[in-house]
Amino acid sequence: MNKSFKTVSLGIQHVLAMYAGAVIVPLIVGGALGLTVEQLTYLVSIDILMCGVATILQVWKNKFFGIGLPVVLGCTFTAVGPMIAIGGQYGISAIYGSILVSGLFVVLISTYFGKLVRFFPPVVTGSVVTIIGITLIPVAMNNIAGGQGSPDFGSLTNISLAFGTLVFILFLYRFSTGFIRSVAILLGLIAGTIVAYFMGKVDFTAVGNASWLHMAKPFYFGTPTFEITAILTMILVAMVSLVESTGVYFALGDITGRKITEKDLVNGYRAEGLAILLGGLFNAFPYTTYSQNVGLIQLSGVKNTNVIYTAGAFLVVLGFVPKIGALTTVIPTSVLGGAMVAMFGMVIAYGIKMLSKVDFASQENLLIIACSVGMGLGVTAVPNLFSQLPASIQILTGNGIVAGSLTAIVLNIVFNLNLKSKTISVLNEQKAS
Repeated sequence: MNKSFKTVSLGIQHVLAMYAGAVIVPLIVGGALGLTVEQLTYLVSIDILMCGVATILQVWKNKFFGIGLPVVLGCTFTAVGPMIAIGGQYGISAIYGSILVSGLFVVLISTYFGKLVRFFPPVVTGSVVTIIGITLIPVAMNNIAGGQGSPDFGSLTNISLAFGTLVFILFLYRFSTGFIRSVAILLGLIAGTIVAYFMGKVDFTAVGNASWLHMAKPFYFGTPTFEITAILTMILVAMVSLVESTGVYFALGDITGRKITEKDLVNGYRAEGLAILLGGLFNAFPYTTYSQNVGLIQLSGVKNTNVIYTAGAFLVVLGFVPKIGALTTVIPTSVLGGAMVAMFGMVIAYGIKMLSKVDFASQENLLIIACSVGMGLGVTAVPNLFSQLPASIQILTGNGIVAGSLTAIVLNIVFNLNLKSKTISVLNEQKAS
């Protein structure tokens, strides 16, 4: 009985550690795309459910998929900016078309990704993640002011709520440790929403109207459409996520005392590909390993996969209860904006952390970072920069993330890639990270 209680408690703790990250992505993307409250409730609920399914797929080790490590999967922040850009340009159906193709791509290349990883050393992945973080900041700033088009945009009330939420999150990071610190974002959102309630800015109508139980619906937002730019963007996101996941796999291998083989990596990549495919099918998101749960395993010292199975089961159950999903939609936009500053800033900071593994004595590496980040930021700030070019070229230049990422990949090939001698060193670099 005590053992079961401990397993359940640790499973819930893993859910809480990743819950803010899991919920925030649909709230940001759905809010940016102007979804209705009902649509947003579905998006949050299906995302929570699919996080559980994706986690179970990865922990369930078999000969076809699953790495069998105590790893939790959640929707990747790397995809937030690209999904908003794709949805704004082509509509929500193109988001899910690109997710489906990228998931299939990951499944197909999982066996060969060890050879492709040489194209994604830290100078490339760090630049890509930094670019993605930078392109997200304007979304956070608009939300701080109350959201684009809101009648009280930029009001003192909105700004006070946003920065009050941010200050509270920073306070928790400064003066708490362990578990409380790991859920600081979630606690900040709760505290900000409570304050907003007393200011009359929270409406629980959506919670009252939401049902207690629903079923997942394939293609809830309609038949997916397929746009080349969107597909290229999401494949790029998937590749970066796989590189990040490789580092998490090796970290968990060290923690659990298990040697990670090439077959383990292939199974892990394939499980992620299947999770992305399912995300596209049920109108959820691309999924990747969550590093915050790795920290939780280190803190708790519990490495049993039964705990992760329990966490996955909890997520699935929560995903079938729309009232829980609807509860997250009452968070005011400005409160969300305050938390976004910390989270999106952390995406930039994580990109910079990845770049810290780069040899900055090399002028070539400095040029790769300078040109790729400059191109990504430039196209984001001036989206009509290449509007006079042929449509076929605009596929690669019309999106800041794609333009910056491709710049990093091409320049790395030009300056750094020696196929015979670099492959082993890059693989070792990824393993060490």
